[in-house]
Amino acid sequence: MQTELIARHSAPVPRYTSYPTAPHFVPTIAAEDYACWLRELPADTATSLYVHIPFCEKLCWYCGCNTKATEKYEPVAKYLDALAAERATISGMIGNVARITHMHWGGGSPSILSADDILKLTDGLRRQFRFDAAAEVAVEVDPRTITLDKIKAFVSGGFNRVSVGVQDFSDTVQEAINRLQGFDTTRDAIDGFRSAGIGSVNIDLVYGLPRQTLARLEETVSKVITLAPDRIALFGYAHLPARIVHQRMIADADLPNSVERFAQANRAANMLTDAGYIRIGLDHFARPDDSLATGTIRRNFQGYTTDTAETLIGLGASSIGRLEQGYVQNATAVGEYARRVLSGGLATVKGRAFTDEDRARGHVIEDLLCNLRFSAPEMIARYGAAGRRLAEDARRVVASDRDGLVAAVSDDGSFEVTEKGRHFLRSICACFDAYLGQGTATHATGV
Repeated sequence: MQTELIARHSAPVPRYTSYPTAPHFVPTIAAEDYACWLRELPADTATSLYVHIPFCEKLCWYCGCNTKATEKYEPVAKYLDALAAERATISGMIGNVARITHMHWGGGSPSILSADDILKLTDGLRRQFRFDAAAEVAVEVDPRTITLDKIKAFVSGGFNRVSVGVQDFSDTVQEAINRLQGFDTTRDAIDGFRSAGIGSVNIDLVYGLPRQTLARLEETVSKVITLAPDRIALFGYAHLPARIVHQRMIADADLPNSVERFAQANRAANMLTDAGYIRIGLDHFARPDDSLATGTIRRNFQGYTTDTAETLIGLGASSIGRLEQGYVQNATAVGEYARRVLSGGLATVKGRAFTDEDRARGHVIEDLLCNLRFSAPEMIARYGAAGRRLAEDARRVVASDRDGLVAAVSDDGSFEVTEKGRHFLRSICACFDAYLGQGTATHATGV
């Protein structure tokens, strides 16, 4: 029965870190549109800032991020010049209108930066943008590139949250994904950040990796629990070798099948909840006293977050921004991105202007992912005719459910996702995606 259940709901679907999703961004949204949208920002707009560092010292074969390996620092230094030009252009357009309440550095590996460049970048950002005194400032780090001077630089730059990549501690799995990272290296990096005053630590884990077994994953989760992170993200590996060239280094035969992936995800989740973590949405876990477990949660490109800002400014190659009018995305190639911003312009190459239908469907999908519910009265009150159409969609979801993934709470279309349905949240969300199946986008399996 479980095999049949998994087969019915394992069709490839998006991760829904945005709606519409990035494959449906179009080139008709250009730099001129982004410039207009920036200049129209209302005064004192709560804003998130995302900074992308697309470099690593060594490429991990499982990675789906926009990054490239470099053994030399020169390309990184040149890239920082381009980042400086982009932020100067955007800062000149918005002045002090935006109030930065969250900042996140991702990659790649932001910890590839030297300590001096970490300080220069944070200083430049704080001079050119107006940061809220209580802003959350987070960075993704590779423990293998962390040094004491870098930790001190992050602390001096005002960072108060760190996300540490682990994936899996098994030597066998690490060899299969080209990421050799010992437990001691990870523990020492986390201890270093905590000793320096950064109290909030997230650890990223991945299931469904090549040569990963239930026993190996259990051992990894047990070790992670001893590190007592405040948050844990448990992602399913997205194997897309047709689109991501370096994933072709991973043999299909080494990958667990959908039933094994399902077992891995469930076992890891149970271990974490047994250890006292609260399960958040689809794949995040938090200590009971962490703000992710106690406050309002949202879904964005970093996964689950307490960031409630509706405006996002993305800096760097491939970065995505979100404004009231829609999404914008920068050129992905570093050279093209640098050419555009160093000439004094913006690097926008595509995006999506929101329709009322987009806003309504995006709200439904995010609410499902964060709160595991659909409220027909709320949707109708907020979106009118679009909300009524979605309520009809919801009735069809409830009526067609034969596996107990959702439970109706009234006859108006309102429903809640069951614990059984939680693992298939993305597939449930896909029922409300008007763009799914259009174009040639490829997605990861739904389990």
